[in-house]
Amino acid sequence: MTLRTEVPLTAFRVFVAIGRHGSFTRAATALGITQSAVSRQVARLERLAGTPLFRRTGAAVAFTSEGRQLHDALKDAISTIELTAQQLTQKRQAHDRLIVRTSMPSFAMKVVVPLLGEFSKRHGIQIDLVTSTATPLAQDEFDILISRHMALPDAPSWELVRERLVCVASPACIAARGTAPQQQWPMILCRLRPDAIATWAMARDIAADMLHTVASYDHYFLAVEAAIGGVGFLVIPEMLVRDALHNGILVRADDTAIASGATYTAYVNPASRHLQQGERFCRWLKGMLRESPP
Repeated sequence: MTLRTEVPLTAFRVFVAIGRHGSFTRAATALGITQSAVSRQVARLERLAGTPLFRRTGAAVAFTSEGRQLHDALKDAISTIELTAQQLTQKRQAHDRLIVRTSMPSFAMKVVVPLLGEFSKRHGIQIDLVTSTATPLAQDEFDILISRHMALPDAPSWELVRERLVCVASPACIAARGTAPQQQWPMILCRLRPDAIATWAMARDIAADMLHTVASYDHYFLAVEAAIGGVGFLVIPEMLVRDALHNGILVRADDTAIASGATYTAYVNPASRHLQQGERFCRWLKGMLRESPP
């Protein structure tokens, strides 16, 4: 007859906490329990294992070989359980967190993310940012959508910034260009935004199919690195290369910035349970971008 053994989850959690903090005392403090409670849970595990799991030298503890093996097997699972519990708590206290969804990872990385710490500091609201190019669905869980080409019908919205395109390249690439006509410039294409290079070409009365494309990349953050490395010229929203232009690692091919006609807009999801906090974030983000134009 096989005896059913109860899974000692509390003891496992205490055991992993000892490994994380290096002592019974610090583990007890972190878990909010007494040191004697920690000792009882360790004793329970050692009875179950039939072997010592720690070597004790005064206040210090170290794993035995069996203890190390058990810790390595448990630590990731316990961390996953703790993270799941934390997420459940965050959902219950969702007014302290907002989920911001965007279809533009490069814009999020270069423009939005650097500002989020200041928003959290001012308003006590943490931001979880997710990127997706899929059309938002009613059942999707998010509070705010930031997009250039998507919209939420009947949703409160804020126009954040209007896009301007510039052509940039490395200083070496600019110097090597000489007096070559624009049709002969080695161009880098961002496959997610073929409209950008087409708009730039149209503004210069150049047929798009006459451009000399030497490389293509899925995302702007890859294309920017290629431009910095001297691969060629890149047409890109000005806001995404502001720092690179300021630092001189990229240079504008000319002084013209072309209005692409695109507008970056923030929408508050009407299905959000946190409309007031979402509106506060959108107003704040609009103000930040208007004060320091991207």
